[in-house]
Amino acid sequence: MSETNPTAAGASVDAAPHRYTAAVAAEIEARWQDFWDAEGTYAAPNPKGDLAGDPELAARPKKFIMDMFPYPSGAGLHVGHPLGYIATDVFARYQRMTGHNVLHTLGFDAFGLPAEQHAVATGEHPRVTTEAAITNMRSQLRRLGLGHDKRRSFATIDPDYYKWTQWIFLQIFNSWYDDEARKARPIAELVAQFESGERAVPGGRSWNELSAVERADLLGEYRLAYASDAPVNWCPGLGTVLANEEVTADGRSERGNFPVFKAKLRQWNMRITAYADRLLEDLEELDWPEAIKLQQRNWIGRSEGARVDFPIDGEHITVFTTRPDTLFGASYMVLAPEHPLVDRFTPAAWPEGTHEVWTGGHATPAEAVSAYRAQAASKSDVERQAEAKDKTGVFTGSYATNPVNGEKIPVFIADYVLMGYGTGAIMAVPAHDARDFAFARAFELPITCVVEPTDDRGTDTSTWDDAFVSYDAKIVNSTGEGVSLDGLGVVEAKARVTEWLERSGIGEGTVNFRLRDWLFSRQRYWGEPFPIVYDEDGVAHALPESMLPLELPEVEDYSPRTFDPDDADTQPETPLSRNEEWVDVTLDLGDGPRRYRRETNTMPNWAGSCWYELRYLDPHNDRQMVDPEIERYWMGPGEGRPHGGVDLYVGGAEHAVLHLLYARFWSKVLFDLGYVSSAEPFHKLFNQGMIQAFVYRDSRGFAVPAAEVEERDGAFYYQGEQVSRLLGKMGKSLKNAVTPESICEEYGADTLRLYEMAMGPLDVSRPWDTRAVVGQFRLLQRLWRNIVDEATGEVTVVDAEPGEDTLRALHKAIDGVRQDLEGLRFNTAIAKVTELNNHLTKAGGPVSRSVAEALVLLVAPLAPHIAEELWRKLGHTDTVVHQDFPVADQAYVVDEAVTCVVQIKGKVKARLEVSPAISEEELEKVALADEKVVAALAGAPIRKVIVRAPKLVNIVV
Repeated sequence: MSETNPTAAGASVDAAPHRYTAAVAAEIEARWQDFWDAEGTYAAPNPKGDLAGDPELAARPKKFIMDMFPYPSGAGLHVGHPLGYIATDVFARYQRMTGHNVLHTLGFDAFGLPAEQHAVATGEHPRVTTEAAITNMRSQLRRLGLGHDKRRSFATIDPDYYKWTQWIFLQIFNSWYDDEARKARPIAELVAQFESGERAVPGGRSWNELSAVERADLLGEYRLAYASDAPVNWCPGLGTVLANEEVTADGRSERGNFPVFKAKLRQWNMRITAYADRLLEDLEELDWPEAIKLQQRNWIGRSEGARVDFPIDGEHITVFTTRPDTLFGASYMVLAPEHPLVDRFTPAAWPEGTHEVWTGGHATPAEAVSAYRAQAASKSDVERQAEAKDKTGVFTGSYATNPVNGEKIPVFIADYVLMGYGTGAIMAVPAHDARDFAFARAFELPITCVVEPTDDRGTDTSTWDDAFVSYDAKIVNSTGEGVSLDGLGVVEAKARVTEWLERSGIGEGTVNFRLRDWLFSRQRYWGEPFPIVYDEDGVAHALPESMLPLELPEVEDYSPRTFDPDDADTQPETPLSRNEEWVDVTLDLGDGPRRYRRETNTMPNWAGSCWYELRYLDPHNDRQMVDPEIERYWMGPGEGRPHGGVDLYVGGAEHAVLHLLYARFWSKVLFDLGYVSSAEPFHKLFNQGMIQAFVYRDSRGFAVPAAEVEERDGAFYYQGEQVSRLLGKMGKSLKNAVTPESICEEYGADTLRLYEMAMGPLDVSRPWDTRAVVGQFRLLQRLWRNIVDEATGEVTVVDAEPGEDTLRALHKAIDGVRQDLEGLRFNTAIAKVTELNNHLTKAGGPVSRSVAEALVLLVAPLAPHIAEELWRKLGHTDTVVHQDFPVADQAYVVDEAVTCVVQIKGKVKARLEVSPAISEEELEKVALADEKVVAALAGAPIRKVIVRAPKLVNIVV
């Protein structure tokens, strides 16, 4: 909104030529930023070389502090983006001042769709626009005074970086998960087991009898990175497949809002499911917000139950159920439309007596199944499972046998069953599952009660309005030839029926997970090429490390081929596939020159951010991903950190089940293979909130420039037209973005830093108000004025000892700021600094040097430029960055006396000045002896005295 700023960080006036103004701040900030760069002030020494020659530095504890990778947008930063970066910078500066060797740097997650879309539209190479965006972002971040070790910065698009992304992919490709050892092992060890006969080859043949293709197919069933024909989310409008997380709830692409269909395509996958249990177990030792842990637990979705085989036409359909105790109530089965057995169990004609409602109005089962599959393919998994939607499906034309009672039950396909969970098939128990109940009612299927209701509905399901679901009730109507569950509780019934299933050879107790393998292919240009080639038989071969990095070739067209958004019957055509010279190559992979064809998909943009914490440690190592000694120093396990990892990782909560889960998986594979000592990438995680801004919209609903909106009598107007106002995100498209540069120009970077940290707790969202920024600017002006004479520019501090009131104010501030900075409570730390500064202002007269220096050191993590300048003016020649943070004298922290309130019948009758260390017994005696209390009691008998030393005594009469 339009406004005027009375201080306008203004030009100095004649009476105060040395006042702290925006111009002074700009000069100071630029000068100290140049100094830090020239001196390498923030260079974090590594254990090899740097620390070896400095025993004192080597003895310091380390602290590795990280921000989530930023994407270098061409739009640049607005003031909401640096919130987390400023916070980690404040914390890192504090850690340096408390004796830590601090690693804090920032790189760029630079592969991404926006740059590619720009390339598609303009023909300009995505590297050009990306590098320009990185240059701009680096300039913006530098102006904020962030203390990054710039030697360690990189972008994921740098070939020297993605060489190691490709190398890690190959380690995963050349590994398998040993369930007995519960760890990844080299694929060569699995091959040795097959060769020796220690592990049997399925089908009874020996390893030597298998062809190269058969061996590759067999190993593909074990590899942690594998290619397979599997159901994927195909988006013709974008020309690429999408991960589940990239599809909206209404079955459309997150980017572009195009329809997404289920299709079978050959794609690369990561076998993250092998690590499901470990990903769950190790969460317990991480210092993460409980909400993020819960999201990961739910995404992994561990559930215990049983696998049960339902015989059908000489074969069987396997289901996973968490409620095997309800088997006697299974009255039909449902397969996911994509289930591979559907076609096998779809006969040519409807069985005699088939209900008309089961057929969907189609003449044959094949027609019904085909039509329903096409309908289901246009819906997302979330949409298919929506509780409120009507249940749809069709009968396949086949019946299976319920193994516990021998009853024939119809087999349907329905979109509320997914291939991504369990076996893609369910036994439907409509009496005790709401979705099954709705489906059974819609298709006139039997509903048998097998869990006795604890309410008054009875067991006659014809009178029920919904299913009865309980884990604490008795089993009924559940007796067959081999097993009876009647009268048992749920837990006992589960155990008994599972034991019977295993004994009968038709099932077993098992654990299932919601987590699916990670789809790792994208039909794009702007991503890491796969270091994989295929021979004439289609067998995949890994490139040797000597051929890495495999760099992206030049192409004439950056876009994957896109199609009619509604045409599901299409196939991907990638930009790389059009460069035949690059795709078809002759290589010697160790057995002589042969002709190969390169993989033409690229890795997803998540790949580069799965391991970047490791490259920060050793970014210029061209022989190893990271030196083991350096990794162990910065990330190895330690006290309270059993799995190791980054000491503090700050970023948005939106990455809970994408980046964070993927990075944990990569870290565990590298740990298993012995490349790193840390089994987890990030020990402590902190999610910062969001800086919001008001969005103003006209009568058409279009956003209008917030800076041009005027407020009149509580209403808001843009160019004379009244507009609506709503608090929301800040962004260029919403026309409410405020750039860091504009605030720096008007007030200085230190003011921006203070304002963003003072707006509220770091983990909550908060509204931006440009008019409020001036408050922090005035704090810095008062700080400056307490040390520098605005008329002469001379330092005004004196060497005299401060008074006791000032000492108490100082040491209380030191004690409080220390605790607040340690706990990331930057807003309350600033409040305590403000309180101390105001105390000095009100006290009048010159400030004692010892107090002034302590105050500057308190401010240094928060506003480093002005702190450096004042530290130098106070006569010091070394940087404030590595000074010791002040330590409070506890004798001055504890109050000499506190006020104790004495209440009788809930009303205050006296106030006592007592020692803060007074005991409850002593405080009770003092309170009962007080003359005002004695008068108020007037001899009334005391029933109870409640003492909360030292501040409250409550007397009950």
